[in-house]
Amino acid sequence: MIWFKRLILSAAFLTLCVVVFGAYVRLTDAGLGCPDWPGCFGTLTVPESEFAIMEAQGLYPGSIVEVGKAWREMIHRYLAGVLGLLILLISFVSYKICDELKVSLTLPFSILALVIFQATLGMWTVTELLKPAIVTAHLMGGMTILALLTYLTHRHIGAVSNTIIINPGIKPYIRFGFVLLFIQILLGGWTSTNYAALACTDFPTCHGSLMPDMDFKNGFNPFRELGMTASGEGLSIKALQAIQWVHRVGALVLTAYFIFMAYLLRNYPSTRFYRNLLLLVLLLQVIIGIANLVLYLPLFLATLHNLGAALLVIITTIINSRITPQYDKNYTY
Repeated sequence: MIWFKRLILSAAFLTLCVVVFGAYVRLTDAGLGCPDWPGCFGTLTVPESEFAIMEAQGLYPGSIVEVGKAWREMIHRYLAGVLGLLILLISFVSYKICDELKVSLTLPFSILALVIFQATLGMWTVTELLKPAIVTAHLMGGMTILALLTYLTHRHIGAVSNTIIINPGIKPYIRFGFVLLFIQILLGGWTSTNYAALACTDFPTCHGSLMPDMDFKNGFNPFRELGMTASGEGLSIKALQAIQWVHRVGALVLTAYFIFMAYLLRNYPSTRFYRNLLLLVLLLQVIIGIANLVLYLPLFLATLHNLGAALLVIITTIINSRITPQYDKNYTY
């Protein structure tokens, strides 16, 4: 099982890299660096020579070849492709050693199915010209894969016990923290994909008001194009403010809940490290989020904010894994 453990650990780490690099690609407006999929201007690399660029422009006259953006997009695709192959291998090996698995065989095959759907979303992201609902779903898919691979890895490498949490009444609160985190990531993804991060640049107010003018109907309509309403008009600043404001409220709720969750875990020494790590990363995430506003979204901090969200997913998943009993094929958790 040693090399299987190394395999799933490598896949989990690579997923973290893909998620964070994907955020970097989005933040540098490189999501459409290649107008086709899975190649780039009809090739599996990026056209760089003068002749190759002229040929690419002839094939895709509506797109401009920007080598830097195209390479960022293709590197992201290469990394995602390698990850897909790793997960395919994990599924195959899991089937072969199913008697030794410490999780249900359904889990690795569910991850594989999700990766296939994630690849489809990646294609749609390009062909649908960064439609916010698709880009946000692509982000959520990446975070979900990260959570599932983290869980798979921890069940085989981390410390798992049937008696870590004695009081079963605490478990639902810890599980709900995971749900709240993903809701907040969804709101953050929606903010980023709609380029609403700078709709309000002061804090804690928005243009001097705690309750600015907001258009929730158009701001949160998933059936629209980027920067447009469902009727084809330009998206108003009120809609962008609504998106930014809801993300702020979500951050406040999540912060309060994670503090409450840490309080519930105070009597369980086996969770102390991850509980403290959760609070530390949460604090840094709040600071980085505020800094992104007042410093007008510097690329480094914006990317770091996405890394913080991914780390919160990993930590919360491990905490949930630690309070889950050892896998028993005859029992459904």
